[in-house]
Amino acid sequence: MSFNTPKLNFSNLAIPAGTAVELHQEIAEAYTLVHQPRPVSSDHRDQGHHRRHHPRCFNMKIDTNLTMPQLPEALSQAGLQFTVATEEDFDEIMAMSKDIYGGLDYLPTRYTTWLQETNRMVILARKQGKVIALESVCVIDNGETMLVEGLRVAPQERGKGVAGVLLRFCTELVKSKYPDVKVTRLTRDDQLGPKDFQKYRLITKQGILLVRFRAEDLKLRLSELGLGGDIQSSLSTSSSNSLPKDIDWMVDDVSNPTVASLCTFPFRVPIGDDWYYLNIDMFGKDLDLAQQQFLCHLQRHTATLKGHVMCQMFLDPPLWKPMAEFCNNTLSVELVKQYTEQCVVESDIV
Repeated sequence: MSFNTPKLNFSNLAIPAGTAVELHQEIAEAYTLVHQPRPVSSDHRDQGHHRRHHPRCFNMKIDTNLTMPQLPEALSQAGLQFTVATEEDFDEIMAMSKDIYGGLDYLPTRYTTWLQETNRMVILARKQGKVIALESVCVIDNGETMLVEGLRVAPQERGKGVAGVLLRFCTELVKSKYPDVKVTRLTRDDQLGPKDFQKYRLITKQGILLVRFRAEDLKLRLSELGLGGDIQSSLSTSSSNSLPKDIDWMVDDVSNPTVASLCTFPFRVPIGDDWYYLNIDMFGKDLDLAQQQFLCHLQRHTATLKGHVMCQMFLDPPLWKPMAEFCNNTLSVELVKQYTEQCVVESDIV
């Protein structure tokens, strides 16, 4: 059986080609996988940071003879070991990850799904048998691009070069499994310096807008504004409310989009009881269309939700201020922090 993925033309979005490719990859992957059978218990939307066990759909072993590139002497002597993550490692990983990302850690919800993805590797670094670091790498673009996600290092091991060593190990491992891999792509939300730009090429920058609200309050506010079901009338959206990876996509025009967006379905985060997280990627420069899609995502994903929501949107930097004012003045939601930005970068794999 074959499936037709929506063909989207991103020429009007005014975003770098690499980002457009990644966006289309995400939409294509979600659209294709939605038609494939899913494990009965693979829905994580209501499980919070509690995990469910699923059968592994692949077996992978690390070649212990894999040559490592010039490990720092101190780390070589420290005896780092690298292993493939399993379900049994979950609790130890979460203990290491306490308070990471300000309580907005997505890993508890994604972990089991990640272990099942055949194009993904989740690798742990251990020291004296204890987990001290994790990195996930996902291979896309027909085996040519390695996406780095979920990187974290135990607090007591930070600043010692562990992350760099783990990244090099994962790169060598991916090269051995995917010989056509050419680039590593990742996101950085810290301040990049000259040395970083010697190592990485900048693909794009996105402003990070973080707001919080009670779902019940937002629904009431949307009702007061007279924003009903017709918000979605002029938008093309994903054809299912249960997409794999809990991703929802939206464009103003499938054949010639001006603004496109991706949104996670709400999932629990460790910040506290009854706290949910929404993550929205907004592509394009038209403020009115961006606001329209933002409202549509909010309406769709808070309709049956009860509790507190942290909503983080990544958008074109010039849109950040007017969108923040819209959130504050029109929607009456709280701005959590001032402007920060995320850089999407990549480097060649040699």
